[in-house]
Order: sequence, then structure tokens, then C-alpha cells
Amino acid sequence: MTTIHTIPSYRRIWEISLPIILSLVAQNIVNVTDTAFLGRVGEVELGASAIGGLFYISIFMLGFGFGIGGQILIARRNGERNYHEIGRITDNSLYFLLGLGLLLFVFIKFLSPAILRPLISSNEVYGASIDFLQYRIYGIFFAFGNVLLRAFYIGTTKTRVLTYNALIMAGANVFLDYALIFGNFGFPQLGIKGAAIASSISEAISAIFFFSYTIHMIDLKKYNLLRFARFDWKVVKTTLDISFFVMLQYFLSLAGWFVFFMIIEKMGERPLAISNIIRSAYIVLMIPVFAFGSITNSLVSNAIGEGRRNQVIPIIKKVALLNFMLIGAVTLISAFIPQTLISVYTSDPELIAQTVPTFYVVLSALLLFSFSSILFNGVSGTANTATALWIELITIVVYLMVAWILAVHLKLSIELVWTSEYIYFLVMSVLSWLYLKSGRWKKKVI
Repeated sequence: MTTIHTIPSYRRIWEISLPIILSLVAQNIVNVTDTAFLGRVGEVELGASAIGGLFYISIFMLGFGFGIGGQILIARRNGERNYHEIGRITDNSLYFLLGLGLLLFVFIKFLSPAILRPLISSNEVYGASIDFLQYRIYGIFFAFGNVLLRAFYIGTTKTRVLTYNALIMAGANVFLDYALIFGNFGFPQLGIKGAAIASSISEAISAIFFFSYTIHMIDLKKYNLLRFARFDWKVVKTTLDISFFVMLQYFLSLAGWFVFFMIIEKMGERPLAISNIIRSAYIVLMIPVFAFGSITNSLVSNAIGEGRRNQVIPIIKKVALLNFMLIGAVTLISAFIPQTLISVYTSDPELIAQTVPTFYVVLSALLLFSFSSILFNGVSGTANTATALWIELITIVVYLMVAWILAVHLKLSIELVWTSEYIYFLVMSVLSWLYLKSGRWKKKVI
């Protein structure tokens, strides 16, 4: 726990962020291996895993958003040293997430075919996407358990366990992907279904480790944690007051990317395959941004909980600078080896060559993202989640309008369609900074 009442040093920010970065690296091995293995099965499977995966993640983000709201509250109570309340928030959040998981399971299991059929032009891509979703959905209950404990550990700044958990999940997924997609080690050859099953089982293994570690290594009495007392709607309502807007924000964010991929799907299977490779590589390159974004959220909420509102803007500036330096290094190195990185996902020389221009577009967009993400998470960390939702909504509307004009109206090449990322991050940066500078967030009490 951060107890010093000065602005956290670069060293302290790095110490908290590094385990999250490492955990996200391990978690994204799941994404990379799915894409890399399916890229060697076929372009239909590669494109379908993008659509099916984004559809699943868009729905999953409702639970993830609730977890972020819980993380904000946990961090605030941690800053106030009101540790006993943290367990009540965590336990009641678990009840809520399990109920939400059941609703979303039924929704995806039975309604996703009707939703996706009008949106996907290719019958082959549609069929493979449904195959993926019908097995992927079983992991949602375990995924929500992981979301909850991630919120607890980041909110209390005890982030080291995230690395261990992610390594276990990644190791399980790589093995299961190799076994189930290609039919190795005596397992059946299941193709895209195997990728979905592997991900679901990996999340189950991850959740078992996460809860076991918490029970044996955390002072449950101090935090009043995992007591599983009677459901308390007041606690859930307090969390929902913050989380509701975060849930919608995260859903809209991923749903916006899902719509973006639906726009690209109209361009054909090759642009869709290129975009799935880019999506996978992009998410890996974004890892430091996601990590520093989570830390910004937690540090800002802790600082406000400790009565240090005047330090919020300096904290954001420090994290943003550290993030930009790291992303700048990642971008510079990646710019020299694009073919090598892309070849992880496919062995087709023509597909690799056609992917390189889009790869350079997203590399430059990352530099903008390194600032916009920190500013935006700073807004969320102040618990003004309704404002964050409006910022996200305005940004997505502008982003999708630009993408549609570039892809459908002007019929430009895939790399030019991806330049809409610049618009997304620019609009988000400007709106977030204007709100933070206004100081209106200082009036928020939770």
C-alpha cells in the first residue's frame, strides 16, 4: 500500500506498474497464440476469430467495467485506510458478477447467431465465428472471477501476483491451443473450436490459482475478504453508481472496435485477415499503455482518498511521461522489424507484405495513445465515470464516422482506413485534458 503523502516517484510508479505489464504480456500470449495458430489454419479462421473474439470481449467488458468501478472504490477505501470495507465491496461484487455472467452466457449462447447473421457477408466467416463463440462463452464465469481479484490487487497496489497468475494462464493456453487446434498429443483436431475451448479452460485454471493464492497469502481478516456474508444490495448499488457508466464505457469502446471490424469485413477476407493480425500485434504493443492506465486510475483514486487532490494532475503527468518513454522505445524497435513481428501470425509472404503498411500506421498511433489513455484513466480515477462515458461516446461516434467514410464511401486501402485511429486518440486526449484542467472533478464524493 502507498502510505507516503507526496507525489509517487517514478521508481514507485514503475514498481507498481511492472507486475501489471508482465501480467498483461503473459495474458496476451493467449491472444498471440490464438491468432498465430489460426493464421496457419486459414484466412477464414483468422478473420472469424477476430469477429467472434471482439463480439465476446465487447459483452465481457460489461463485467470488466464493473470490476474497474470496484477497483476505483477499493483504491479509495485503501487510501482512506478503511480496509474492512474493501472485503464487503469485493464479496458483493462477486455475487453481482456471477449473476451478470449467467445472463451474458444465455445471451451469447442463444442470441449471437441472430445478431451476427445480418452483419457478416461471408457464410464461411459467419459459421466459423459462431463455432468460436459457442465454446468461448463457457469461460466467462472464470473470467469475471479474475476481473474481481485483479480489481482488489490493483486497488490495494499489491500487483505482484498478477504476473504469476498471467504466466499460469498463458502457459496453459499455449499448450491447449497447440493440442486442440492442430490435434497434437492425442487430442482431437478442432481448429477454431479448439482455440475457444483452450481459452475457456485456461481462464478456469487461472481463476483456481487466483482464489487459492488469495486464501493462503492475503490477510483475509484485515480486509474482511471472502467472508461470503449475505448479499448486501446497498454495497452493490454504491459500486454500480460508479461502475454503471464504466460498464457502458468499456462496452461502447469494444463495441466500437467490433463495428470497425464489421466495416472492414465489407472490404473482403484479405483486409479482414490483415486487420486481425494488426489487432493482435496492436494489443501486444499496447500492453504498457494498459498497465500505466490502470495504475493512473488507482493512484488518482488513492490520492483523492488520502485528501491529496492537488496532486492528481502531477501524478497524471508523471505517469504519462513514463508511459511515453516506454512506448517510444517499443515503437522504435518495432519499426525496424515489422516483417519479423508479422511473421509470428502468418507464413504467407504476400500477406506479410500487405500487412506492413498498416503496421506502421498503428505504430505511430501508439504514440498518441500513450497520452490519451493516461488522461482518460485520470478522468475515471476521479470517479467521474459519467463524464468518462460521454468522452468515450463522442470519441467513438467521430471515429466510426471517419472509418466508414474512408472504407465504404471513399473505398481507400486498408492502411488508410486504419488512420482513423489517429482521430480516436486525438479526440479522447483533448476532451479528457479539458475536463481535468477544469477542476470540476474535485467536487465528486463517493
